[in-house]
Amino acid sequence: MFTHITQSPYGTVKLAEKVAQRIREGTVVCLEGNLGAGKTLFVQSMARTLGVQGEVTSPTFNLMNIYEGFCPIVHFDLYRLQDEEELEDIGFYEYTDFPEGIVFIEWGEKFPDSLPDDYVKIEIERLKETRNMRRITFSCVGEEHVEFLKELEEFVTSED
Repeated sequence: MFTHITQSPYGTVKLAEKVAQRIREGTVVCLEGNLGAGKTLFVQSMARTLGVQGEVTSPTFNLMNIYEGFCPIVHFDLYRLQDEEELEDIGFYEYTDFPEGIVFIEWGEKFPDSLPDDYVKIEIERLKETRNMRRITFSCVGEEHVEFLKELEEFVTSED
């Protein structure tokens, strides 16, 4: 686990770009944070770095967007879902159990028992001192991404 502080939305974008440079196909990324914390900005920045052309929007109302970049990118927003049965209806498990490309999940903490056994967790917290600063904490659930997280920490902190 490691934490990085960004000073502005631009800093958050640059951090997301660095993460995108190192992320591997087959990775599921769960983003946690309050409304307006910057989860969608983080995904948008990573998607652009991963070659997505055009607008990357929050799938709040349609629950899932699929983008083509250097690899397929699936972006879920589970905020509006009320129960786990709805995950089946949107094809959630088809994309998360054996991911091809990269899967981003916003609000996955609503259904912790439905998340895959292994994923990267990015928690974005708005700091009270200033409205633009963010504390971004990276961790992993399961053992699959432990080495990736170590490499990512080295890469992110080496260029500060």
